[in-house]
Amino acid sequence: MDIKQCRYFIAIAEEKQITAAARRLHMAQPPLSQQLKLMEEELGVALFERKGRMMELTQAGRSFYDYAVTMTKYMEEAVMEMQSFRYGIRGKLSLGMNTISDSLIPKALQQFRTSHPQVTYKIQQNESAQLCSMLDDGLIELACVRMPVKTKHYEVLHLPQEPLYYISPEPLETKGEHGTYFDQLAEVPLLLPSTEGLGMFELILEKFREHQVKPSIMGECSDVAMLLELVRLGFANSIVPGTVLQLHHEQSFHVYRILDPNSTVGSALVWLHHRYLSKPAQQFVQLVREMLP
Repeated sequence: MDIKQCRYFIAIAEEKQITAAARRLHMAQPPLSQQLKLMEEELGVALFERKGRMMELTQAGRSFYDYAVTMTKYMEEAVMEMQSFRYGIRGKLSLGMNTISDSLIPKALQQFRTSHPQVTYKIQQNESAQLCSMLDDGLIELACVRMPVKTKHYEVLHLPQEPLYYISPEPLETKGEHGTYFDQLAEVPLLLPSTEGLGMFELILEKFREHQVKPSIMGECSDVAMLLELVRLGFANSIVPGTVLQLHHEQSFHVYRILDPNSTVGSALVWLHHRYLSKPAQQFVQLVREMLP
C-alpha cells in the first residue's frame, strides 16, 4: 500500500461516494473502485459499508482513516522539508491571533514576510479559548493567546507583559498625574473588550477581584475598533491593554495608565508540543524569540 492509495481512501471517506471522490481526485470511477477493492483485500477487512447511495466507514475503516490522515500529513511535511533545502523556506504559516493580540506579532509577521517571500499565510482571529481548540484540532499550528491558558499540552513562548489603561471621553480626577487606580473606577460604568467569560473580559475582572474592587460593568464589545469609537463618541468608558493604544494611534479620548501593582497582562505564542511544526512555523517561532526584549 502506498501514499496514493491512502489519499484515495481519505477522499472516499470524506465524500462518502465513489463518484464524488473520483471527481475530487480527477480520475475515473472504475479505477478508484478497483483501488479500494485492492486495499480491502490487502488489509483483510471491509473499510466501508454501503447504505443506499452512501458509503459509511466501518469500525475498521474509522480506525484506518486516522492512520491514513496521519501518514499523508507526515509525508507532505517531509516533502515540504526537503523542498525547503532546495528552494528556501516555502509552505504556509497558519497562525491564530487573539482578538487583542500583542503588537510584537504583527511586527514579526512583517519581518518574516521580508525574509521568506515564498511563504503564504493563513491567519485566523478569535478568542484565546477558541484558538486553543483550533490548535488541538490541527486547524492552525501557532496561536498568539492571552494568558493565562491551560498549558499542559503546549509549548509556550511568553511575550512581554503590558500595562492596562483606562480610557474615557471625559477627564478623570486621579491620584496620579497620568494614572489611576482600580478603586477609583469602582463606580464608573465600563464597556469591556472581548466576550464575557473569555479572554480580556475575564482578565480585567480578575484584576478587579485581586484588588477587592467590584466594577460596574455596562457591557462588552468584541470589536476593538468599535469599542474605541464608542469611547470617542462618549458612549462608554473602557479598560484596554497597551497594545490597543499602540495599534490605534489616533486617539481623541483621555488615557490613564492603571497604577495598581500587578496591573499588567501578558500574551504568549503557543503550539502543541507533540505535533511536528512546519518549517515556516519553526522559523517564525525562532524569529519571535529573537525579537523578544
